[in-house]
Amino acid sequence: MEKQRIAIQDTYGERFQYCWGCGPKNEEGLHLKSYPSESGEESICKFTPESKYTGGVPKNLFGGMIAMIFDCHGTASAAWFKHRDKGLELTEDTVILRFVTARLEVDFRKPVPMDKEVTVTARAEEIGERKVILNMEMEVEGEVRARSKMVAVAVKDNM
Repeated sequence: MEKQRIAIQDTYGERFQYCWGCGPKNEEGLHLKSYPSESGEESICKFTPESKYTGGVPKNLFGGMIAMIFDCHGTASAAWFKHRDKGLELTEDTVILRFVTARLEVDFRKPVPMDKEVTVTARAEEIGERKVILNMEMEVEGEVRARSKMVAVAVKDNM
């Protein structure tokens, strides 16, 4: 029996499904999706940027979008890594703990071209009680275009 792929963002609680970058219920949003790798050691997001998101250099992705993509994929990945650390799996019934960005560092290495598939991979460096530290890479055609380090924290119930 083949295991169904479930996007991490699709397991967010109702009030957390409206993010412009990755919220499944934001009609105007990008609807980025992050999926655990088969091993569960990584989380992967793939997308192809549209030309309207170009930056100051034509035919290259706007740097703010690069940071936003790391932000959305990173917080989803943090939720997954914490979920997995508890010995849990993603199912259709999962309502995953939501994480937000406490710190995001981006190292822009090479331009990210438009209209080509971009792959962002996240790996957990450290998983704490409320905090997950991640390292991420953004690749196009096998070349690392940007790297990021994120500190993500679990959302408190009153947030």
